[in-house]
Amino acid sequence: MVVESVEPEAADSGQSLAERLFVTLRGEIVDGSIPAGSKISEPELARRFNASRGSLREAVMRLESLGLLERRVNVGARVVDLSERGLLELYDVREALEGMACRLAATEHRGEDLLELRRMLAHHEQQEALQAGTAYYQPEGDFDFHFRIVQASNNDLLIDTLCNRLYYRVRMYRYQLGMFSPRAKSAFREHSNIIDAIEAGDGELAEILMRRHIRASRLNIEKKLTTER
Repeated sequence: MVVESVEPEAADSGQSLAERLFVTLRGEIVDGSIPAGSKISEPELARRFNASRGSLREAVMRLESLGLLERRVNVGARVVDLSERGLLELYDVREALEGMACRLAATEHRGEDLLELRRMLAHHEQQEALQAGTAYYQPEGDFDFHFRIVQASNNDLLIDTLCNRLYYRVRMYRYQLGMFSPRAKSAFREHSNIIDAIEAGDGELAEILMRRHIRASRLNIEKKLTTER
């Protein structure tokens, strides 16, 4: 086997390209631009992005680790399907773990966590779609209520599980099936009530409210899946 030498600058460039590919493909899978269940063609993507197979393979492996892609024998990598079973499994886990995150946040949060959560909800409230009661869109990461609640738990294992391993699969369901919803205003009020309970230091109530909130969200998306069969 011949091993080619790589200059440091080239290696850095390759790593940067793999990261850009990963972020771009992740976004397209989450928003449905690359449809659920579709096959991932590495040669086609390599041509599209003018990228090396090595950089692309690294991005694909990272997408697999997030559960956005699955590899099947004799088929290769495919985008995961949006299935009712997958939804139920994911939301059952979320209900338990995000409920726990709320309980921990009631005692473990830092003062600035609540301040930032309040500011974030105030920003969300300005959305025209939310005020009209048609949709409740939350940008990813630090502008996502659920992401920030988990961060406030200060539990590294919960943060890794919910904010890294499961987050974008959850977001895929929410983005493609749950953004436009008659529950928009109710969901916003539920977020506010959860913060009230955390601020009051009532971990038990915060956990109950989060569990109810996620269950209602699950039922809403489940209903959409049923009607679209």
